[in-house]
Amino acid sequence: MPTTRARRKNKASVQFAVARRGIPSAARLREWTLGHRGITLRIVGESEGRRLNRMYRKKNFPTNVLSFDTGDIVLCHPVIAREARAQGKAVAAHYAHLVVHGVLHLRGYDHKNKSEAARMERAERRILARLGFVDPYAVKSRRPG
Repeated sequence: MPTTRARRKNKASVQFAVARRGIPSAARLREWTLGHRGITLRIVGESEGRRLNRMYRKKNFPTNVLSFDTGDIVLCHPVIAREARAQGKAVAAHYAHLVVHGVLHLRGYDHKNKSEAARMERAERRILARLGFVDPYAVKSRRPG
């Protein structure tokens, strides 16, 4: 998905490819990029999320977040909203977690094995606490029905 247009040098840019209803403000989304420059956040719907995940990860379903080495982070709103409901979280808290997660990927973090995942989760917990959010891994999923 890497964007080709020039980036703002002093703050992250935010692009809404879907209606903004239920999505945190651009200012809040930029805040969660932790002041990193050259990042573009793109909020997309399921069809674009599926297309990008299929194109770049060879997986035929929309995923919550994709990070690209160019500094692009794609967030799929319908997936994020569903996950937040299922986990009993506020949508804004889940967005904050996934923006931080995407930024950490851009900074070289990964979760391909247990030790990398543990390191990334510790960083996420620390950053989210600093931003005023609870531990995203302590929230229990709600059971259907």
